[in-house]
Amino acid sequence: MIRNPALVRLVLLAALIGGTSYVWSWSQGLPDLASTVWKGSGVGLLAVYAALRARNPDGWALTAIMAFGALGDVLLEAAGLIVGALAFLAGHLVAIWLYWQNRREGLGRPGMILALAVIPLTVGAAYVLSVGQGAGLGIPVYALGLSTVAALALMSRFSPPWVGLGTLMFVVSDLLIFSRSGVLAGQAWLGLAIWGLYFGGQVLICLGVSRTLDAQAPV
Repeated sequence: MIRNPALVRLVLLAALIGGTSYVWSWSQGLPDLASTVWKGSGVGLLAVYAALRARNPDGWALTAIMAFGALGDVLLEAAGLIVGALAFLAGHLVAIWLYWQNRREGLGRPGMILALAVIPLTVGAAYVLSVGQGAGLGIPVYALGLSTVAALALMSRFSPPWVGLGTLMFVVSDLLIFSRSGVLAGQAWLGLAIWGLYFGGQVLICLGVSRTLDAQAPV
C-alpha cells in the first residue's frame, strides 16, 4: 500500500502543473533564477513522487533517475550544456542498471533486435545532426548512453508501453536539441516540441516504473 496516498497524488499533480506551466513562463520575462527553478520543478517533483512510493532498491533507483533529470534541467541553465549533460548521463547510468535488472522474460529474438536497433539509429542520427557544431564525439557518446537506456527500457518488464514510449520520447527530444543549431535552426515550434517530448517522457517513465513496482510488490 502507498504511504499517504493523498500526499502522493498532490505531489504528482504539482509536478504536472510545474512541468506544463513552464512553457507559459517563457513569455513572462522572469529573472534567470526564477525561470531555472520553474524549469526544475516538474521533474524535481516527480523525484519526490517516486521517493514517496519507493519501497525497494528499484524504487529508489527511479527516484535517483528523476533527481538527476531535475539536476540536469537546472544545470543546463545555470552551468551550460556540458555540465547539464553530465547530470543526465549519471541518470542514464542508473536507468541502465534498473532496466537491466528488470529484463522482461519471454521477449523473443525479434523484440530484442527491434529494441537494440534503437542504439545505432540514435547514435547515427546524433552524429549526423551534430556535424559542424564543434562537439566532437561528445554528442554521439551521450547518445550512446541515452539510446542504451531506451533499448533496455523496451526490453524491461515495466508497464509496456509506458516506459518504452517515455524513453523514446526522451530520445527524440534530445535529437531535436542536437538539430537546433543545424537543420532545424530557427524553427518556432522546436522549443515546445523539445520540452513537451522530454517532460511527457519523464512522466511516462516515472508512472510506468512506479506503478509496475506497486503492482508486483508483496501485500
